[in-house]
Amino acid sequence: MKRLELAIESIILASRWLLVAFYLGLGVALAIYTASFGKKLVEFVSAALTLGDTDTILKMLGLIDAALVASLVVMVIISGYENFVSRFDEHDGKVHWLGTIDVGSLKVKVASTIVAISSIHLLQVFLNHAFYTTDQLMWLTIMHLAFVVSALMLASIDRLMGLGKSKKAEAE
Repeated sequence: MKRLELAIESIILASRWLLVAFYLGLGVALAIYTASFGKKLVEFVSAALTLGDTDTILKMLGLIDAALVASLVVMVIISGYENFVSRFDEHDGKVHWLGTIDVGSLKVKVASTIVAISSIHLLQVFLNHAFYTTDQLMWLTIMHLAFVVSALMLASIDRLMGLGKSKKAEAE
């Protein structure tokens, strides 16, 4: 019976390697998104001298938005692999936060990035407010506020969990 238990545990533990397909897929998606960013950048550069201030800001916000999305994908790939699959071997160009982000911290970072992306999108909408109805502006603002509240709640929960862990460590 113990051999069966050990075999099942080995299979379950080995199944974490299936996540590698997801992280590699995200890497491919990131490469595709990089091409999309390049296209936006070329369009911006080619029209830079003819754009007005508002259009220039909108184009730059689009590029910033793309950079935040790409950073989010990289953070999920690296942190997810590190937390769920395997530790990275030592590398000279090692990212300073590698190995220090647990699942709770990753959720907070993801939520914070989503809030930043939502903020940029909302700013773009406000700069183009003439193209939106009052109801659309209201609902976009409400959705953004929902992201903000969710991020704050996740951060609060993560902080409470951290306080609980430190009190438990002090008691031991």
